[in-house]
Amino acid sequence: MTLIADGPTATQLTTTDPRDGSAIATYPVAGPADVDRAVASAANVATWWREQGFAGRRKLLQAWKAEIASDARELASVISRETGKTPDDALLEVVLTLTHLDWASKNAGKVLRRRKVAAGLANYNQAASVGYEPFGVVGVIGPWNYPFYTPMGSIGYALSAGNVVVFKPSELTPATAKWIEEAWNRVAPDRPVLQVVVGDGATGEALASSAVDKVAFTGSPGTARKVMAAAARNLTPIVVEAGGKDAMIVTRQADLDAAVGFAVFGGMGNAGQTCAGVERVYVEAPVYDAFMQKLVASAARLQPGPEASASYGPMTLARQSEVISSQIAGALERGATAVLGGADSVKDGYVGPVILTGVPDDCAVVQEETFGPVLVVDLVKDVDEAIAKSNATEYGLSASVFTKDHHAGLEIAERLRCGAVSINSVLGFGGIPGLPFGGRGESGFGRIHGADGLREFSVAKSIAVQKSKAFIDLLTMDRSERDMHLAERMLHMLHAKGKKG
Repeated sequence: MTLIADGPTATQLTTTDPRDGSAIATYPVAGPADVDRAVASAANVATWWREQGFAGRRKLLQAWKAEIASDARELASVISRETGKTPDDALLEVVLTLTHLDWASKNAGKVLRRRKVAAGLANYNQAASVGYEPFGVVGVIGPWNYPFYTPMGSIGYALSAGNVVVFKPSELTPATAKWIEEAWNRVAPDRPVLQVVVGDGATGEALASSAVDKVAFTGSPGTARKVMAAAARNLTPIVVEAGGKDAMIVTRQADLDAAVGFAVFGGMGNAGQTCAGVERVYVEAPVYDAFMQKLVASAARLQPGPEASASYGPMTLARQSEVISSQIAGALERGATAVLGGADSVKDGYVGPVILTGVPDDCAVVQEETFGPVLVVDLVKDVDEAIAKSNATEYGLSASVFTKDHHAGLEIAERLRCGAVSINSVLGFGGIPGLPFGGRGESGFGRIHGADGLREFSVAKSIAVQKSKAFIDLLTMDRSERDMHLAERMLHMLHAKGKKG
């Protein structure tokens, strides 16, 4: 990716294929004025989109889904060229994304339409209900590692909830964003419900500080803080997914072949560039040796490269190789052992599979997001130690647990400090559209996906209707002595029953 500056700010952005550095396309960089125009244009169409209602929006979103699905291979090709991931991985991203769009558009009405709420005995004369309204214009700032799946977790749910969207993709993957925008425009010409603004960090800051009504951000914790600061200028609410340091726990009751398969997939798939994959593995002592033997043998078969048949592609963000090299070197200097690969696995934009053992817990490769095909494996004496180590980072996005005892697996999952857990799989929750997704701590806050994801992009509105005059009239400046006496008696009757003595 190349930025061309004309003065203090960039005016053009040229994207490149990370596999060979060849230029893909050049885009004008959207400045603050361009962003403001896009937001104003979105606001102009917001009323029309809201008035379509759940049924009307579902019809159009289903048509958009069909438009994307009919050219899924083309979209996958765009994703593959911008990110360097294999065509099959890119197509899988399209499949998972459309599953979520389908669910969101079909379930928005059921989740968000107005519903009755019990008013309670003391409010017998009131009819209570709650409904959910769209914010208006939602600004979405997306990442480069899954340039369709991840931002659509906000875009699809925000649109289904009745919002319009201005989307700022990563500067590495604007073609993917423009492709889906064009697909929308074919479905609903002259209805810019989804608009894309292309640019770098300055464009994202301009979007976050614009007149949008909500911001959805995916990226690093450091950038999240900058986006939050920009949004705070207008007290704009924000939902953040800021990465993870995801742990896998392998118990002595685990199916080791399954655990190994998912460890390699979660840690090495997409060149390890998965926020909710696997970066740390904690294995109970009785099965550690057998697990390690199987893991090293499986990972050693992986062959990264530019070919469609490669196990995975290059690092999409070139400078990420420096982070990976630094973390590996730091661990080895502290006495860790590279049982597969090592410092020389990082070269020419690609990173071969790396497995480290004996890494001190305070090393960067244990505490900070690596975002590369590197697994840190640690022997633990029991599940309690595995849980303690899993929870011993500032991140809290996801985790996985492997055990044949499903009850024990659920107990372990409940004790893990993170937003999502898969038992006997990795990323199992990611393909289930009814489940919310998000983290805690340095991994962010708020939720996308599921009913919680629909509500994330909605404003709750409560309505209480008084149907008749209250028997005890307390909402007046002329309260009677009788009514206060009855109110006090009701207080004791309803709320003092649990007092002992």
